[in-house]
Amino acid sequence: MTSPSGSTPTEAQAFLDAHPEIEAFDIVLTDANGVGRGKIVRRHELKSIFEGGRHMPISILGLDITGEDVHETGLIWDSGDGDLRAWPIPGTLVPLYGTKPPRGQLLMAMYHLDGQPMSSDPRLALARQVGILAAKGLYPAGAFELEFFLLANERDADGKVQPARAVLDGRVSGKTEVYSVDHLHGMEPLFSDIYAAAKAQGIPAETVISEYAPGQYELTLNYRKDVMRAADDLVMLKRLVRAQARRHGVTACFMAKPIEKYAGSGMHFHVSLQDKGGRNVFAEAAGESWSLPLLRGLGGLIQTMAESMLVFAPHANSWRRFVSQSYAPVAPSWGVNNRSVALRVPAGDAKNRRIEHRPSGVDANPYLIAATVLAGIVKGLDEGLDPGPETTGNGYEAAVTRTTMPADWRAAIEAAKASSFLKGALGEDLHRTFVAIKQSEYLRVARTVSELDYHLYLHEV
Repeated sequence: MTSPSGSTPTEAQAFLDAHPEIEAFDIVLTDANGVGRGKIVRRHELKSIFEGGRHMPISILGLDITGEDVHETGLIWDSGDGDLRAWPIPGTLVPLYGTKPPRGQLLMAMYHLDGQPMSSDPRLALARQVGILAAKGLYPAGAFELEFFLLANERDADGKVQPARAVLDGRVSGKTEVYSVDHLHGMEPLFSDIYAAAKAQGIPAETVISEYAPGQYELTLNYRKDVMRAADDLVMLKRLVRAQARRHGVTACFMAKPIEKYAGSGMHFHVSLQDKGGRNVFAEAAGESWSLPLLRGLGGLIQTMAESMLVFAPHANSWRRFVSQSYAPVAPSWGVNNRSVALRVPAGDAKNRRIEHRPSGVDANPYLIAATVLAGIVKGLDEGLDPGPETTGNGYEAAVTRTTMPADWRAAIEAAKASSFLKGALGEDLHRTFVAIKQSEYLRVARTVSELDYHLYLHEV
């Protein structure tokens, strides 16, 4: 059967010829929560996966964050939990650095048995939005930023997570050493392995910085002309950072807000649109303040932000990140060279003009982020939407009344459930799947009696 993803057995054979040492492969399908699910297969099985795909149960796309079935998705017993066929994503067959015995990795996407796209697959939802733009003669380019914490494997005396000791010499730092180069040196062996792993996988990992909390770091990725590959980069980078951290005896944490008194971790998404000639349509012409496509794209993102927040902040912990003056946006605002707004237009050469979308936490699914952002931009372009006045100065103090943002996770779930825009952005099936998973997870959290409950109320009420 011809692969509907565009993969070919030639890619598999060339890889096997180039890497005779590799004995097995992780085949990874990304679910609605961004969790990689799949199998480890032996070397001799790889070529057959490229020739005929690999059967996987439909329920793999209907799981909650813990891996439990969510029956309300309609992907479990409604379909008899039958098999669909996963196919390789071209260009994602890569070696895994430092594995013993040596292994490789392959990202997969889910299709029906007849080769039609499985509409609850997050990557294929992004592909659909890319196709909508291509029909208009527009091609999205972009890159994600990865913020994360490196934590000790052991909790502190109060049972809280704590920053990891430097892997170089065991030094402990409880300070916010933002932009400290010397602080980075303590994690040099780990970051050297991260860069080596990224190079082996063709991931354009670039600058690393010490971020705005003890134990917090950021890795940037080079801009891709193909936004699908930009999202693949982020999925692959998270996997390799987690794996390399584990090998160095620390935990890479991608929770949005792991430490209550410090800033959380975002997944900023930089995006622009190119025409058929490769020209950036967001770039302003000489004598023009801002291009009309840029302003309309901003207008679409502002108008749709509130109903899209479940995609950008999908978990209970995600909502702890949205605190004033914590570098996480709290209103649907835009501004130029301003990190207190949700949609930042970075300063610089007009040919590189882009939108930096800042609401998403690092716990979100990059495929869903990109699909929703592109759909918002399309809406702005199609409807000629105005973003309103630019926010200058402190965006946390600016009054933004055009759109009411959800106050919490439950409100975000209700907004997403009622959103016709989000249903169109994700597709009806994935919208149903995603909202059902989030509702199930909300109920799990809501019925849990925590230690904080006992602390506040056990002897007081």
